[in-house]
Amino acid sequence: MPVQIRLTRLYLYQPKEASPCRLLLSSSTNMLEIIIPGHKTLLLHHLVMDYNGTLAQDGVLLDGVHPRLISLSESLRLHVVTADTFGLARSQLTGLPCELVILPVEERASAKLAYIQRLGEAQVVAIGNGRNDHLMLQAAALGIAIIQGEGAAVETCQAADVLAPDILAALDLLLFPKRLIATLRS
Repeated sequence: MPVQIRLTRLYLYQPKEASPCRLLLSSSTNMLEIIIPGHKTLLLHHLVMDYNGTLAQDGVLLDGVHPRLISLSESLRLHVVTADTFGLARSQLTGLPCELVILPVEERASAKLAYIQRLGEAQVVAIGNGRNDHLMLQAAALGIAIIQGEGAAVETCQAADVLAPDILAALDLLLFPKRLIATLRS
């Protein structure tokens, strides 16, 4: 299947390169479609991420995250769900096209799960590292666990489809889907 990239009114077709990935964008619906041979087809509309330990360390957004999120916002709706332990998420995410949801301290794992269920689990890619992310990663169409400065909870790693060494690598799996395909195909 050729790679088809459609950006509103600009069409780019690359028929010589057979690829199971399409980025379909329009003014009304953004979607990233990734066909993984021998596994499944992902029709992703939403990227849901934890904040501290995932996008940030000690409340501060990690270097390199901002430009990647800007790029991904062209194909996915971005959501950050967090308890905002350090109280910096809102200021650190200023200027990024994402929805910030600050969760109550109690029952964070079930609150994150309920959030992606409202979006439609089959349309969600979720990224996290903490124990309270495991239900979200398990239920999402694609769950990516990351290990960086805070480490990662074992049950979250076990609930994920993919384990990445850091947030930049995780985001790059979506920016360069052939990497994801190579990991998950049969």
